[in-house]
Amino acid sequence: MEQPNDLIIAMQNGDEKAFSRLYTMYSEAIYGIIYSIVLDENTAEELLQDVFIKVWNNASSYSVKKGRFFTWLLNIARNTAIDETRSKAFKNTRKNLSTTNFVDILSSSDSLNRATNAIGLKKFVDALKPACIKIIDLLYFKGFTQVEASKTLELPLGTVKTRNRTCINELRAMVLG
Repeated sequence: MEQPNDLIIAMQNGDEKAFSRLYTMYSEAIYGIIYSIVLDENTAEELLQDVFIKVWNNASSYSVKKGRFFTWLLNIARNTAIDETRSKAFKNTRKNLSTTNFVDILSSSDSLNRATNAIGLKKFVDALKPACIKIIDLLYFKGFTQVEASKTLELPLGTVKTRNRTCINELRAMVLG
């Protein structure tokens, strides 16, 4: 079985089969992250394709020296999903949601649980303090800006920034153990 690093190098050299294998390895987790931000299956599926097109087109910009491939891929997915939620078209479709869809969105508000399960972080996130869980959910899984999180949590912006940094450091310490 090929190692992810071998597949990444092959993909960077234009190997479509290696790219296909990387897609198979990572697409489910990346879809989970995208869906947790946009909360729409069709949009999440389209954005998943966009993310992997960006990965293929920008493969040469990835370097193992800068970090893990999954982290690079996750950042592309997160930024793509957040950009989509800030687009006019996305906002207009949200304004036109029926009450049935709104109920569905509310019932699926466990986006943090779904997304963290998809990438294996749930056990770590669950071990954090409730304040950390809220901040991480808003900033990393729902795509809020720090200003939006500040307003939602009714906390000063500086407090949100400090808690975010502290919570991420706690999470990093747990994961890297």
